Amino acid sequence: MYRSKIAGIGMYVPEHVVTNNDLTKYMDTSDEWIQERTGIKERRYAHRTSETTTTMGVEAAKIAIERAGITPQDIDFIIFATLSPDYYFPGCGVLVQRAMKMKEIGALDVRNQCSGFVYALSVADQFIKTGMYKNILVIGSEKHSFGLDFSTRGRNVSVIFGDGAGAVVLQPAGEDSTSGILSTHLHSDGESAEILAMYNPGTHANHWTDQKLADFDEAEIAQMFFSHNMIDKAQVFPNMDGPAVFKKAVVKFPEVIMEALNKNGYQPSDIIVLIPHQANLRIAEFVQKKLGLKDEQVYNNIQKYGNTTAASIPIALCEAWQEEKIKEGDLVCLAAFGSGFTWASALLKW
Repeated sequence: MYRSKIAGIGMYVPEHVVTNNDLTKYMDTSDEWIQERTGIKERRYAHRTSETTTTMGVEAAKIAIERAGITPQDIDFIIFATLSPDYYFPGCGVLVQRAMKMKEIGALDVRNQCSGFVYALSVADQFIKTGMYKNILVIGSEKHSFGLDFSTRGRNVSVIFGDGAGAVVLQPAGEDSTSGILSTHLHSDGESAEILAMYNPGTHANHWTDQKLADFDEAEIAQMFFSHNMIDKAQVFPNMDGPAVFKKAVVKFPEVIMEALNKNGYQPSDIIVLIPHQANLRIAEFVQKKLGLKDEQVYNNIQKYGNTTAASIPIALCEAWQEEKIKEGDLVCLAAFGSGFTWASALLKW
């Protein structure tokens, strides 16, 4: 059984920068209000038609593959994490396979939102360990900007999110190597799933009971998947109870980080770099204080990119590596919490 390692890493963010002041044109908000609550100063928005979740993922993948010293033809499995796919179906994984002209390899899509990249990394880790695959492409990519409510009504959600992509190539580390993924830890609690969710379009039929559905004919019921009424009532945008998410996140983040450290016999002081999912700078600051970490032990870039959900960890990991904040042999911890609720961590030696 081989340990898996990140052999190549890449990222892509759109050129278009949207500042907090830019958002004041569409909603009642301010730079001060947004920074105070989230720490975000600006974010990137993809081009409305020429950039998609897949195309951004492909750009990040090209860099990761080149840095791994291989070609797209060497990739033998794809795992794509996103909550904003190009299509309701099929998933983005097969679109990457097509765009990069890869062999007819397997492609798996992961829908774990903010925890998506760590979940995807964990799945890839198991495939490498068992020897099933040797070059796995793991992508986290999001295009949030096409589906946000740019009005005062939606400001609590819309000011947070941005677009971008990150990717890694996972390979066997070799029998004598001490580097690679030490362990991954995945959790979920669906009790409060609707606190952070995008309800429509969906097959829940707006939570109608069978008794209420009896009042409608089949044509009307069919419209419950997606209808003009949903659009008129702004029911097609993400919903979030921010304080409730914050309350849960600041408990589960430290827990899952300590779970990874305890599993491998480490203390928080041993971490060289913690890469938390870039959900909210205030959450990251709370976690840092809770674990007693120094500023240089925690890498945050939410100020520049906002919350890019499944893309946030690979983007931050790539930037930290590019800035030489991560070096060979360093202990790196990845941790995420998000919709579901789901939360996860991965501990690795670089």
